[in-house]
Order: sequence, then C-alpha cells, then structure tokens
Amino acid sequence: MGISHRIKMPKFKSVLVTGGAGYIGSHCVVDLLNAGYDVIAIDNFANAVCDDEGSPALRRAEQITGKKIAFYKADLLDKPQINDIFDKHDVDCVIHFAALKAVGESMQQPLLYYQNNLLGMLNLLEVMRSHNCYQMVFSSSCTVYGEPEKLPITEAHPTGSITNVYGRTKYFIEEMLKDLSAADEKWNIISLRYFNPVGAHPSGLIGEDPTKEFSNLMPYMSQVALGKKPVLTIFGNDYNTPDGTGIRDYIHVMDLASGHVAALKVLSDAHGRLKVYNLGTGRGVSVKELVDVFQRVTNTNIPIKYVERRLGDITAMWADATLAKEELGWTAQHTIEEMCTDFWRWQTMNPDGYAKKQKTTFIAVNGKS
Repeated sequence: MGISHRIKMPKFKSVLVTGGAGYIGSHCVVDLLNAGYDVIAIDNFANAVCDDEGSPALRRAEQITGKKIAFYKADLLDKPQINDIFDKHDVDCVIHFAALKAVGESMQQPLLYYQNNLLGMLNLLEVMRSHNCYQMVFSSSCTVYGEPEKLPITEAHPTGSITNVYGRTKYFIEEMLKDLSAADEKWNIISLRYFNPVGAHPSGLIGEDPTKEFSNLMPYMSQVALGKKPVLTIFGNDYNTPDGTGIRDYIHVMDLASGHVAALKVLSDAHGRLKVYNLGTGRGVSVKELVDVFQRVTNTNIPIKYVERRLGDITAMWADATLAKEELGWTAQHTIEEMCTDFWRWQTMNPDGYAKKQKTTFIAVNGKS
C-alpha cells in the first residue's frame, strides 16, 4: 500500500477534514483512518452526495477501515457553526479540501467562487486561531502556475498569471497563508499543489460521483462507456501537442491521499512557514491518450466529439515532484492503467454513483472479472 502505512506518526492525532465527503476528501479519510488518526469530517454537500443518513461516501470509508468518523453537515460560511464543532472536539490539525472547484463554472460565476473559497478559508483560519489550532494542510492546485514557462513544473515556477477564477482563488489563499505564517510563527502550513486526480479506491466502494454536470474527464468518459451518455466531448484538438489535445499530469486519488498523510508527519516539524509541494506523477498524458488507455483496459468503445477549447484551459501541464520525494518521502505509485481500472471498477459496481448500493461484480477488464 502507500506511504500512509509506513510513516512515523506525528505528535498530533485528531484531524479535522473539511470537504471530507467529497471525492478527494473521502479517499484521504480512508488513509487517515488506516494511519491511526481520529477524523472529524465536515461537508456542506456542494460537491458531494448526501442522503437521508448523511454521507454515503463516509459510511463506506468506515466500512473499508472498520473505524468511525465524527461527521457534521456544516458550511464554512457559517462561522458560528464551525466554532461549535471546534468547541466539541480537540482538533490538532486541519486538512482543508472544501472549495468549489469547476474551472468552467468559476468563469461563469466568479463572485460565487470568491465568496465560497476565500471567505470560507478566512472563517476557518479565525476559528482555528481562537481554538489554538495552528496546523494545516491546504488542498491547492497546479492551476496557481498558470500557463507554464517550462516543463516539468517545479515549486519554484512563478505563480499568479492564472487563466481562470478557480485557480485565482487557490493563488489568493496561498498568498494569504504565506502572510499569515510570516506574521505569526505558531502557524505551520503545508500547501499541496496537486495535478489531475482520477481513479478510485481499489475496493470499488468509493469514487468520484459528481453532483453537477460532469466537468471532469474520467466520470464523463465512464458514463459514455456504460452507454448512459452518447458521446465524449473533448474541448480542443488544435493544441500544440502531438495529438492536438491538452496534456495533463493525471494522478491516482489514492496517491493524493497518501501524500496528505505524508505531509502531516512533516507538518509537526515545521515552524512559522508555508511550505509547498507538487503532487504529481511527473508524466504528461494527453486527453486522447487517456481515452485510448481507458478503452484498452476496459474493453469499451467511447465515441468522441471535438469542440472548441474552453475558456481558461491551458495547453500542457505536468509536475516535477522531486521535492515531495525528498522532503515528504512521497512518490506516486499508480500507473495510468491502474487509474482507469480502479475507476471502472467503481463505476460498474456503482453505475448510478452513490444513489444505489454497490453490486457484487464489475464489468470485465481485459476479459477478466
């Protein structure tokens, strides 16, 4: 398994996970529980599925690990509500995932993104400070780099020349955290700039189940493969890349999860600073290449329609994750084939996402089930 099961435990134990019912948050919760942490999770279900009993993703995380999660339906814009949760729990550290995250939507509704992402972070930081909690791992993004000056991208690459509103909210928050940690040495903060998360937990019990019209490639592609959607729309085939489609660094969501757990160990050794790390595989994969791999490992056929580029998208982006290897002891472990296989297992066991119970079998991969 990942590094999360090998690293030495830090001094603190109780972790509050914002956005814990979401795609990345729920997978991180699994690794946190397996690593021995006590988890308090909150979510307002803006990007996550909610049912009459709360979060199906977190109930399945409990099923996978055999451990309990303290969960609250809560919104970071409701500061008194967040304060009450901190009053009830002795929180040692916060992993902050909660944010609106769709690039296209952010360009259409910028005020919504600025209010939710920036004000939510301000409220969280103020509540943390009032409860003497100064440890944070922040879920940032490679979008803070904007159009790359050179590839692969290291953490020293300039930030701020960003092409979309979502990325600007991540950049503004990083600048806020930089100022905060410089002004008060009690703050120990790590910002993880990760690239394009895909895949699902290998059990098939949890995965990505978008609550809005699909904007991420793999969920949409899987729905086309299942016959639930007629065609996969690819935005742009005229980029300056070998096949004309955009290139990204796709990383398995379980590698991201282990990266957050690895960051917690280092966090306890930090002093009055903001440290940033890229989490990526170091390999660029085009949209067309990912579709081809998915079709090959799942024995499916995915019709494609090319349309104009989306506003805010860039040509190519992939990481240099050397610093994370050297200082966090972390490297990505999963291949593109595993990312596709694991997501297909999740999708075929749960063709309607969390709306229905998982099936006992999944559609064959390379003729095997």
